[in-house]
Amino acid sequence: MSQRYQTSSSLHNRASLLPQTYNTPPSSGRSSPYGQLPSGQRYADDLEGQNDEHLEGLAAKVKMLKDITVGIGNEVRESTILAGQMNDAFADTSGFLSGTFRRMNNMASKQGCRWLWYMVFMLIVFWFFIVVWWFRR
Repeated sequence: MSQRYQTSSSLHNRASLLPQTYNTPPSSGRSSPYGQLPSGQRYADDLEGQNDEHLEGLAAKVKMLKDITVGIGNEVRESTILAGQMNDAFADTSGFLSGTFRRMNNMASKQGCRWLWYMVFMLIVFWFFIVVWWFRR
């Protein structure tokens, strides 16, 4: 089992981790800007470059996700404040309407049925004028 794990000094040596006889496939199209390096070192540089590109891509995605999460958090806070303000406005309106309805019922109870007879009389007069107008045409 001790052979499976390398010592810490050999972990930091990249050349010891990769085989020295590995050749970069010709279909990869990659070339080393440092001239002729041993094929293992060239492959390690290619892998490291690819890892750096992937890390940059991941860092950009993490930043984008962080920005989205911060935006969602801000939207939730603003929506909570707005919902609280709407709740207060509806409570005020409910109090105002209930007071108005109570005053209207008090006024109607003090008037008795007289206002109802006035409304019936106005309705009869209105229908009379409509019937007369209809037959005069």
